[in-house]
Amino acid sequence: MTWSNSRLVSKNASGRSPDSSCSTPHFARLCQPVNRHSLVLELTPAQVLEYLNKKGYSKTEATLRREVADRDGTPISRKVQDKGWEKYSESYTLLENYVDDTLEVYRPELVRLLWPIFVQSYFGLVIDFCPPEALSAFFREHSPRFQREHQDELRQLQVITEPAHVQQSAIGKIYRGDNNKYRLTLSSMAWASLIQFLESKQDQGGVVIQGLISSYVYIVTTERAATASDRSLAAMLARGGEDFDIPAEDEGIPGHNPGSANTDRNAPTVLPNLKLGQMPMDPDAMEDVRAELKEEDERNPPANGENSLLEEFEQRIKQEPADDAPSREQIPLPPPLMRDIKSEVGKIREYRDRFKIDPKTSGVGPGVSVCMYTFHNTHDNINCLDFSGDLMLVAAGTQQSYIRVWSLDGKPIPNMNTGEVNDPNAQPSSSKRLIGHSGPVYAVHFSPATPNPSREPPSTAPRYLLSSSADKTVRLWSCDTWTCLVAYRGHDSPVWDVRWGPHGYYFLSAGHDKVARLWNTENIAPLRMFVAHDNDVDVCAFHPNGVYVFTAGDKNVRMWDISRGNPVRMFTGHTGNITAIECSPNGQTLASADDQGSIFLWDLASGTRIKRMRGHGKGGIWSLSWSVESSVLVSGGADLTVRVWDVIQKPSEKGSDGATAVKAEGPSTTAAGTTTGAAGGVQKKSKKDVVVTQDQISAFPTKKSPVYKVMFTRSNLVIAGSAYLPELYS
Repeated sequence: MTWSNSRLVSKNASGRSPDSSCSTPHFARLCQPVNRHSLVLELTPAQVLEYLNKKGYSKTEATLRREVADRDGTPISRKVQDKGWEKYSESYTLLENYVDDTLEVYRPELVRLLWPIFVQSYFGLVIDFCPPEALSAFFREHSPRFQREHQDELRQLQVITEPAHVQQSAIGKIYRGDNNKYRLTLSSMAWASLIQFLESKQDQGGVVIQGLISSYVYIVTTERAATASDRSLAAMLARGGEDFDIPAEDEGIPGHNPGSANTDRNAPTVLPNLKLGQMPMDPDAMEDVRAELKEEDERNPPANGENSLLEEFEQRIKQEPADDAPSREQIPLPPPLMRDIKSEVGKIREYRDRFKIDPKTSGVGPGVSVCMYTFHNTHDNINCLDFSGDLMLVAAGTQQSYIRVWSLDGKPIPNMNTGEVNDPNAQPSSSKRLIGHSGPVYAVHFSPATPNPSREPPSTAPRYLLSSSADKTVRLWSCDTWTCLVAYRGHDSPVWDVRWGPHGYYFLSAGHDKVARLWNTENIAPLRMFVAHDNDVDVCAFHPNGVYVFTAGDKNVRMWDISRGNPVRMFTGHTGNITAIECSPNGQTLASADDQGSIFLWDLASGTRIKRMRGHGKGGIWSLSWSVESSVLVSGGADLTVRVWDVIQKPSEKGSDGATAVKAEGPSTTAAGTTTGAAGGVQKKSKKDVVVTQDQISAFPTKKSPVYKVMFTRSNLVIAGSAYLPELYS
């Protein structure tokens, strides 16, 4: 049948159209041949539409109505889903405009959906052979909103221009891998609003977006009334979307339960229990420590009103919960030596005589002071710094592959090297140069040590120094002879970080090969290999009890059980590369910092994020350290400041955490215009402003000196190391 001048024309076998409907009794009279001539019936469109409606031919009726409505004969517009590569760009623009214009209460949640849809739309354009000019235009138009959070992924995405690249690239394997769906949690109201919009815009691109969500996004809907207060309607209205610039803990690929290291979407929500208490002391060693403390109290009686060392020791033992402590059988340790007994005595002395720091109360912060050691004429040659536990030495790893060790008090460094001792021309020196690596040295770390005021043997100074380098090795240096004892080989790429365990027996290394390795001083082969990260393992750390280790890479932190070699926690939420991690002395909280200037606090038991603290500028927070009470955190980094944070203060109910915006000047975020007190009222911030949260107690700016190392001593004093670089920070 065809429409011609509002008439329905039907032709028979010698000129009629073969329509099955002609065989029905209702159309018999229309289909009868009449002397081989065409039968033309005068039917109006309204009559035909009425007939189609009665018979239930709804699709035919809808098509006919569109044709009738178009009196000018203009071709019917194509559906977006029927187009080629254009469907992805048009559909994504549709979704982006909807999210930007939707109700403010839904926008903070729905904006998190844009990133996975952007990635999948880009992949779709590439696979459908989008012209290079159109592909670049799509990327330039829509990528700026993701620069802050996904800078690294955007760099990987931009070089994908051929369909084969999608499956061969690292980001393609992650986002389009088998069973890899981007997990996202939305409230049921926001999800219903989105689906309603997409269904109403099916022909304009809604079908395409629905297909991408179904194939590559795993949506978890939740009722606001049943969730924590951070997703309640009142909290979201109060925040105004301010605190949704960071992903939720369960967002991303692979999806997982917050805190759980099990990446299976069907994994149980119950997390494995952790033993976060202190490692019990060896019974024989404990009796030896008591005897030493008693003798020390007799030689140096405590002042009036002050606990004796033995009393302090007994109080500390009573304060440690036995049910939360690991067993000594979990981690094999060598038998304690007299040096270890004396070190324990030194720790008790430092703990009793420490400068007690209470958390900030009523807006008044504790008076924390920082002693800064600044290195001059380095010409940006220093990569890393570390201070010894007895505060007598500092080591620097350099770009020129050697290590330099200095005496902090300027006195000559003792040397038991037979060759130098017997050399009559050897001169005492306050520094040592350690040569052995064949590439830049990226990390140095002294073995545990304690001060020895009496100078009586045995020495409690550090025995060893660890270093890691671009030459793929970890080296163990003697602090007695200042020579290399062992070169540990196992990594097949540069080793970014190396850390001693709390007992000075095990140590951990992290490398570019996406693997962290556990070693000890008695074996040249690694004892454990921790494999799970998708990219470099940038930094690592030990738990204070030595039973767990932490590794950080690909914007998340993993916690591992050493005895089993299994991951027990995973913490996600960073938007930048993680540059420093440190566990609190009480073993309950982990701090992690990134190159975006944010510090996250994580509760290890529940596996959840406690809060985010902001104040540093971009460039990297390179060092973190906790006070003895685990109530104050100190940080330092590339923004030329040392900052002190209140850990105990609860996050504000407001999304901005009561933050204030401070103008960033050049590379230095001199938000530390005041050295004490918290940030003031909330101000309107621009893109160049640095947000300072109320957790910040104080900030200490340096003079063109990036801070490589900060360290709380056991006496609660803070020392820091920096390098004066006027040529870079002019």
